[in-house]
Amino acid sequence: MRKRAILAGVEVGDGKPVAVIGAINLSPESFYGGSVVHDRDRLLATAERMVEVGAVVVDVGGMSTAPYRETWISEAEETRRLAGAVEWLVTKLAVAVSADTCRAGPARAALEAGAAIINDVSGLTADAGMAPLVARTGAGLIVMASPRPPAVPGGEPIDAVAALLRESLAIARGAGIEVERIVVDPGIGFFRTADRPWYEWDCQILRELGALGALGRPISVGVSRKSFIGAVAGSAEPGERLPGSLAATAVAVYNGAHVVRCHDVAETRQAVRVAEAIRGQE
Repeated sequence: MRKRAILAGVEVGDGKPVAVIGAINLSPESFYGGSVVHDRDRLLATAERMVEVGAVVVDVGGMSTAPYRETWISEAEETRRLAGAVEWLVTKLAVAVSADTCRAGPARAALEAGAAIINDVSGLTADAGMAPLVARTGAGLIVMASPRPPAVPGGEPIDAVAALLRESLAIARGAGIEVERIVVDPGIGFFRTADRPWYEWDCQILRELGALGALGRPISVGVSRKSFIGAVAGSAEPGERLPGSLAATAVAVYNGAHVVRCHDVAETRQAVRVAEAIRGQE
């Protein structure tokens, strides 16, 4: 089964070059301070540089979603940050802008400002208004696997992630979202379970990533500077985790990732192309 999707005019999936998405954070609460921009000039310069070195989409987040930090902000503040940034970027960039949010209010404002993709870390489960919004607007969609309170996923990590993604795909289907506009994400860094260390969970997911191909959707992976790299490599500071990020990215691509979301676009794109060449044609 050939897995393809179209995200804001960009075709991703089997037989297509791995797409690199540049990630920009507007939230001072972010786990990686180096990814945070605080003013319009730096926002535009960062986004333009990402596009120049190969990003096919720029993803903007107004609220940090790191599960181990106290990062929740009001919906009004997230909306303000996100809509203003999107409106500024869409008039300047030659590529589409994606909005990283799990709440329908900020997502609506971002889409009205010109965003063409919604990147929902809750997999459409945090806000019942999100799926109908995406269906109505025709936006591209990245659904991520994440724990659904109060349950903590048990069993093998890849099976738990696949089950959560199937749930998200069912929600999308029920809302009328065209499957051809959907990409799935295994949620690296979002699982903290009692039965195993989180870094073992993340490593196992990357090792068995190809199993998610059974879902029939292209796979997006975001490993950039995440805590599992720090735990494995002994690097407490996210700013020191670029080498580990590139290693994990290469493994993800070799094992079937079609989309990579990252902070360091130039370096990541080089790692992606080498991993693609070693993997060979799908």
